[in-house]
Amino acid sequence: MSVAKKVPKIADPDFQGKHQTANESWHAFEIMAEFVDATESLKEITPAVSIFGSARTKPEHPDYLLTEEIARLLSDAGFSVISGGGPGIMEAANKGAFPGRSPSVGLNIILPHEQTSNPYQEVSLDFKHFFMRKVMFVKYASAYVVMPGGFGTLDELLEAMTLIQTGKSRRIPIILVGTKFWSGLVDWFKQTLISEGMIEAEDMKLIKVIDNPREVVEAIFKHYETRGFELSAAERKTQLYL
Repeated sequence: MSVAKKVPKIADPDFQGKHQTANESWHAFEIMAEFVDATESLKEITPAVSIFGSARTKPEHPDYLLTEEIARLLSDAGFSVISGGGPGIMEAANKGAFPGRSPSVGLNIILPHEQTSNPYQEVSLDFKHFFMRKVMFVKYASAYVVMPGGFGTLDELLEAMTLIQTGKSRRIPIILVGTKFWSGLVDWFKQTLISEGMIEAEDMKLIKVIDNPREVVEAIFKHYETRGFELSAAERKTQLYL
């Protein structure tokens, strides 16, 4: 006696295509909702400084303690302090700002591992989308302070430099803290990227390397001393197309 084999049914490819399109359309609405929620929550925090660095830096590490000091000085000087909301340098930034005069802000990312929210956030947002979170780091920052970190830190640094270099974002101070850590990268920019014609020598003015916390704050104020922190009409328009 022969046994007939069951042939699996093949789903209607046209139905699958329509179902996929519907999912993508709803996802677009989800992105819009995340953007609107973040914009409403952050519109009152300016002027603000975004601080980046490794999620793996321990509380006893000198970089952690240095970040705390910088964040406290910035907060007391009137800057909201924005971090990625997680552990390590992000926690140090929020912890330093938390007792200060200005809000401590965390832009948390939902990840399968590594990222856990720190408890030092007065304004706390959760993002599903990396790109949306990155927009908010730039959109509301009057300056970037970049501590030692890994791929994520480098990603944020180079993203900001690219946006400013290409005119997609206004010019803001980008301060690298830690001469010993950053000197190799800065030297490579100069010796390789400039010499190969990949960037202009003028592009190196986008960044400053500073080690002293008070000098970090002073450099930010010096950048704005002739123009103030308020965006011009042209800059507001530019920020819409980040």
